[in-house]
Amino acid sequence: MSDQSVNYYRIEKAIGYITESFKEQPDLDDIARKVFMSPFHFQRMFTDWVGISPKKFLQYLTLDHLKSQIKQTSNMVEAADMVGLSSQSRVHDLFVKIEGVSPQQYKTQGKDLEIFYGYHASPFGLCFIAVAEKGVCALKFIDEERSRDEYELFSHRWPSATLIHKPSFTQPYIKKIFQPMESNESLSLLVRGTDFQIKVWEALVNIPFGSLTSFQQIAGVIGHPQAARAVGSAVGANTILYLIPCHRVISTDGSMGHYHYGKVRKMAMIGWESALVNASQ
Repeated sequence: MSDQSVNYYRIEKAIGYITESFKEQPDLDDIARKVFMSPFHFQRMFTDWVGISPKKFLQYLTLDHLKSQIKQTSNMVEAADMVGLSSQSRVHDLFVKIEGVSPQQYKTQGKDLEIFYGYHASPFGLCFIAVAEKGVCALKFIDEERSRDEYELFSHRWPSATLIHKPSFTQPYIKKIFQPMESNESLSLLVRGTDFQIKVWEALVNIPFGSLTSFQQIAGVIGHPQAARAVGSAVGANTILYLIPCHRVISTDGSMGHYHYGKVRKMAMIGWESALVNASQ
């Protein structure tokens, strides 16, 4: 595992500790001790990861800040409005377009589809990615505290496809996803879902990097203002994490809501993006 992934798990543990102990206001020494590092090395590692100190990072995760982020998108009427929400945040965006599988491939569960997969380091720990000729069809993060079941879950979703382990093929996609400023190319996603799910996922990819919205707002954007609960289910069914940015959807009150890989990882993604956007302003 690369240093980047090892460092992320330390950072994730630190973020969890800080948020759980927020009322006690732990200092740098307390936090560093929790991840078995010296204060000097922890501060440097955290700053290398996101560009700011742990204390500054947490300011992006307070309820007041999160609610203000939602408020910025409160006047959205349609998905196109989100595209122009923040031109500065778009500096970090990778242009993504969604394509559903053909009706025949949906029916046959991927027959004659060749899919390459691999495991790679990312800013949020080790991840699993699967790529077909028409685009990325899975991106999941590894939960170190659970058994590794990404391949099994993916193979059940595409039982008739041919799955080939080929990290040399998938590695360039990881670089493009997490270092989008180094590439001007767009990225296609191949999804398998209902019409409603795809409509929700298309709305999600239009949320700018570093911005947040609510389940209720997404429901309004897709023309189903009373369907916030159904939107939540569609968000939960997303199998291409980060690229279809369900981490940018939180509850109206500023709370994180559910995330498959835990609240702390979702907080890490939100804070990381906020820090990068603010650094570029």
